[in-house]
Amino acid sequence: GCQGAELTSYYFPVDVTTEYLIKVKQHAFLRGIEISGTAVGNNFAIKDNARRNKQVADVKKWIDRAAILGAPHIRVFAGTAEGSPIEEAMKYCIQAMEEACDYAGSKGIFLGIENHGGIVAEPNDLLEIVKAVRSPWFGINLDTANFRTENPYADLIRIAPYAINVQMKAEIQPKGKPEEPADFLRLIGILRDANYQGYVALEYESAPDPYVAVPGLLKRMKESFAA
Repeated sequence: GCQGAELTSYYFPVDVTTEYLIKVKQHAFLRGIEISGTAVGNNFAIKDNARRNKQVADVKKWIDRAAILGAPHIRVFAGTAEGSPIEEAMKYCIQAMEEACDYAGSKGIFLGIENHGGIVAEPNDLLEIVKAVRSPWFGINLDTANFRTENPYADLIRIAPYAINVQMKAEIQPKGKPEEPADFLRLIGILRDANYQGYVALEYESAPDPYVAVPGLLKRMKESFAA
């Protein structure tokens, strides 16, 4: 009953071939499912040039694969500083992100930086990077659960205008407090107020069996959007 699916790179074969990607694309089309995007794991904040260049090359490889799949968006990370001052690590990230975005744009693919801890654990640092990267193919992959700040909902409001993809989770956890169920209606209100019109993917990371829990969460999400 979903319109699309986000196919994360982690779950593809390590040595994935063009033929395999085309087979996946064919299967999705025949099942009436749009491939909304894919997601990669990378670290653009590391100081070592050779290692950082390898990270950029790996992202470019998945840009090529996303183009074959017909995926319009790739979730990317900023990364962790690994001992460098955060200001320095942010410069590395911005430089690498611009190179990756130039390549992604040549394929018609957006890159969305996720609020995923590391050097973007706080909204100010995330927004500084987003405003510094000079590319029309760049924005935020908004993860509803990843701010562990004192007021995550308020911080999501700040980044929502830059969202180009959204991953919604069933929980949220303010700083110093236990995890609690996410307020889907409040999250959807934040997206609507920001005039967000893209995909919203359920990203399931909870403890219960996903084959039992996911259908109910999808139903709840759909009812919340309808409301």
